Amino acid sequence: MRRQEKMIIYNLFPPLAGRFADWRKHVKRAAEMGFTWVFVNPIQRPGSSGSLYSIADYYGFNPVLLDSKKNKDDTAQVKEAVNAAKRLGLKMMVDLVISHCAIDSDLIQKHPEWFQWDRKGRVVHPFCRENGKKVVWRDLAKFDHRNTKDKEGLFQFFLNVVKFLVGLGFRGFRCDAAYQVPRSVWKRLIRETKKMYPDVLFFAETLGCQPDQTRKTAGAGFDYIFNSSKWWDFHGQWLLKQYALTRDIAPSISFPESHDTVRLCAELDGNLEGLKQRYFFTALFSAGVMMPMGFEFGFRRKPHVVKTRPEDWEQTEIDLTSFVTKVNNIKATYAIFQEETPTEILPHSNPNVLFLWKASLQTKEEALIILNKDMHHHQHFYVENFLEYVQAGEGADFVDISPEYPMDYIPAPFVYDLRPGQGIVLITSR
Repeated sequence: MRRQEKMIIYNLFPPLAGRFADWRKHVKRAAEMGFTWVFVNPIQRPGSSGSLYSIADYYGFNPVLLDSKKNKDDTAQVKEAVNAAKRLGLKMMVDLVISHCAIDSDLIQKHPEWFQWDRKGRVVHPFCRENGKKVVWRDLAKFDHRNTKDKEGLFQFFLNVVKFLVGLGFRGFRCDAAYQVPRSVWKRLIRETKKMYPDVLFFAETLGCQPDQTRKTAGAGFDYIFNSSKWWDFHGQWLLKQYALTRDIAPSISFPESHDTVRLCAELDGNLEGLKQRYFFTALFSAGVMMPMGFEFGFRRKPHVVKTRPEDWEQTEIDLTSFVTKVNNIKATYAIFQEETPTEILPHSNPNVLFLWKASLQTKEEALIILNKDMHHHQHFYVENFLEYVQAGEGADFVDISPEYPMDYIPAPFVYDLRPGQGIVLITSR
């Protein structure tokens, strides 16, 4: 059985957090909110575009994160930041970008055989399709893991990059665009890494993939994948179907927003109940949760991989730190919320309320989640008896562990007017 982790992740966006020396206040806040991991986007030296994901030097660091006045070399500054998180009980993971590098990286001149080239002798740029249009990243050069004549040289280069990052103190890797790298490469890289560092975890970024493609990628040995719950409208069946197709391959991580998406607070026009609703669902739906920095304060400005700086820190009147702390505590306390469980949408009379059943395969815990899909209005919820919806049997006790307005007693029949966006979570045991 897979080793169970409390995968409650805070995404520290490096150029917003600032220099390595300034990270401590952010990781301290993350620790106080009950996060167990901190994920940071690429910290290596970018190419001339300045994009975090356009890495020119895999062994150098982004100059915007360094303090030239500090009497410590670059590597020592990184280690100091990582160790500060470790002292607070947090593990750190970092982006691992091996599908491409910066178009102006020295690697292209030193190892042209590692890259894809078009018929005109130009290095190939990665691309994607967005809303039917082809988007080409011209500041990037695509590695040719599949057909390079020097597969061993390219593999060893990235294995050494992994060793370098582990040496800095990172214990996990979010593998950017994992589906664009052959499964065989990941399989060997993960295997070789875990021989040396058994506790290091690998997370596959597979957003936009079909479930079968996700299964294939995750099957290379990834410890976690990311799911698409952020885009669920609480009504359709597609999310539960995707979840069922992949949960036996690798546990997944939900997020209410990411550095690639519009800020949820901007999307919801500042609706506080909507922000709480989404974090509640996101944290309790799957094995892991990841929250970008600034979500807890209702930031509206989307992080930019080139332009964002500490000056972009927003002053708001929103403070969700207490709510996030309570939800994280629920996730950390109950094993059912740390695994991919059998999960079903239960029938009831009000379509504006989500009624969800979850059952742990590792413990005897069962959970019922009641969520008001409507973040503007109260919604009525009624069930004759919760015992009809669980396997615990007659005499089972339900405990309300909700982050807000928990009830001391659960009556039958159960009649309740849910506040806008309110979530209730009931726990029992088989």
